[in-house]
Amino acid sequence: MNKVFIIGLPRTGTTSVSVALLDHGFKVAHTAYSKETFAQADVFSDTPCYCDYPHLDALFPGSKFVYLERDIEAWLPSMQMLLKKMHVNLKPEGHFNPIIKRCFESTFASSTAPNPLCPTHLSACYANHKKQVMNYFSKRNDMLQISVKQSDGLSQFLSFIGKPSNKKLPFPHINTGNSVTAWRNIKHPNKANSSASGPERRKFFDYA
Repeated sequence: MNKVFIIGLPRTGTTSVSVALLDHGFKVAHTAYSKETFAQADVFSDTPCYCDYPHLDALFPGSKFVYLERDIEAWLPSMQMLLKKMHVNLKPEGHFNPIIKRCFESTFASSTAPNPLCPTHLSACYANHKKQVMNYFSKRNDMLQISVKQSDGLSQFLSFIGKPSNKKLPFPHINTGNSVTAWRNIKHPNKANSSASGPERRKFFDYA
């Protein structure tokens, strides 16, 4: 099958969608930092998908894209909480993978904005990202816009990617409250290694 890229921002339900798809036969990578991960998995979410979707579109023609949206009033405190936890390691000298730093800086100006936690700043980041996605896919039919709160969200997702269900299926709710690392604790044979090593070791694509 062609690849599926979940391009909603962090804290829009990327973990919930990723976990839901594991039991439907898809090899899923929640974050992907090497060429080999993209070779091995079918579905990708979070970093770098929300930032690099135009490049991934060119690299994997015929793929499908899913934009996750969330009420801004709920997304803002969740995103602020995440940025507070990540702040130190998002700095140039921080310990995070360079791809995480690049994507957060590009989308949220996480290390250069005067106040990266400011609601006005983050709301603008959210709106700008959504506008860019909608403009990019405006004349195409290979992007689904959905919320994990929809009662039939998972059913819609599966139908969109060619795996329709005869049941009305919701998404599970993962990473609720202050949790940000639920994916790390998931044990499943379809879970892909975000930094898988292959013929080129852990090399990423040259576009970055």
